[in-house]
Amino acid sequence: MRFFITYDNSHAICGWIVPDNPLAISRVAVSVEGKRIAEVEAQHIDPVFKQSGLHSTGQCTFIITAADIPQIADLTHLELYDADTNVLVYRRAPREGTVEQRVMLINTGIEPETTLQTALFPHFHMSHFGIHRMSDEILTSILTNRTEPSLLLSGAIVVPRYEDQMTPDLMLTGILLQEPHVELATRMLWLKARAEEAADPARRWRLGRLADAATFAQDYDLTDLKSLRRYFRMLPEPAYHLLYNPLTRLLGTRMPDDRLHPGNSIAAIEVLARVGIVGHRTRFDAFAQTLFDRLELDRPIPAMPEPSAEARALAERLRAVRPVDEMLVFDIAMSDAVKDSIDKSWHH
Repeated sequence: MRFFITYDNSHAICGWIVPDNPLAISRVAVSVEGKRIAEVEAQHIDPVFKQSGLHSTGQCTFIITAADIPQIADLTHLELYDADTNVLVYRRAPREGTVEQRVMLINTGIEPETTLQTALFPHFHMSHFGIHRMSDEILTSILTNRTEPSLLLSGAIVVPRYEDQMTPDLMLTGILLQEPHVELATRMLWLKARAEEAADPARRWRLGRLADAATFAQDYDLTDLKSLRRYFRMLPEPAYHLLYNPLTRLLGTRMPDDRLHPGNSIAAIEVLARVGIVGHRTRFDAFAQTLFDRLELDRPIPAMPEPSAEARALAERLRAVRPVDEMLVFDIAMSDAVKDSIDKSWHH
């Protein structure tokens, strides 16, 4: 899916959506205060979309007017979503007080990193979270659309694949590294928690290739060192893929299924060096303060929740499991280097 908003003159909003299915006619859902009040189908044909092979008929352009929403001229806040994918394509909101910067927060944890998202959301005109779950076409459309100067993006994207669209002249990038053993523990608990979903034929498909990994994780006692050693000896490939140096995979590969080699760790370090603001979860206040300063935001630092007690306890046990050293060798090196750098710069 690709999209673009041509104009919003208060009396009408015009734009286009090219759906993934070239035979489909795109539909845009209008939402006000969280409630969907209308759904508008693309009415106009643009031959360019047909000639370029993007759509079979070119019927992709919509114009929303008072005929669709009688009060459109009076609405100071509204949102437009693609009706099929639920992707936000436009937000009408007052510009006063918004941050006029494009920002990408690169998530490194398997759990959603919501603390900064929640703190920053009110300050941006447009926001897209969980962007790693978007299709390549949708994400590329968002990144290459330069018309929105106040944009907040967040997600665990494979950075090298999109780095050309995230250069310093285009947006401010930030990344918050996790403590490797804690992140490994969190991922193992995440897998185990999805065993029931993997066993349900009606829900198993949601896990994709990780369904078998979740089933595998169910059979192991993560509180027992002997069981943990067996866990890593018997690790199936999909689980290995999820757990092996996940930060290096995020920063050092171009495709989600690429295999990791030592050379990827060098590439990951080079990519990390090009990120605008690099922080560490154990030094969260330093990262948040630096980010707010760059955005010229005068607001309190939000409290970052601690990892669960279960994850912290498992992380400590994992330090005594020899195969874990190999599983995290590249990530630990980056994590330690970032912590050392923050400690030196923040205290001087």
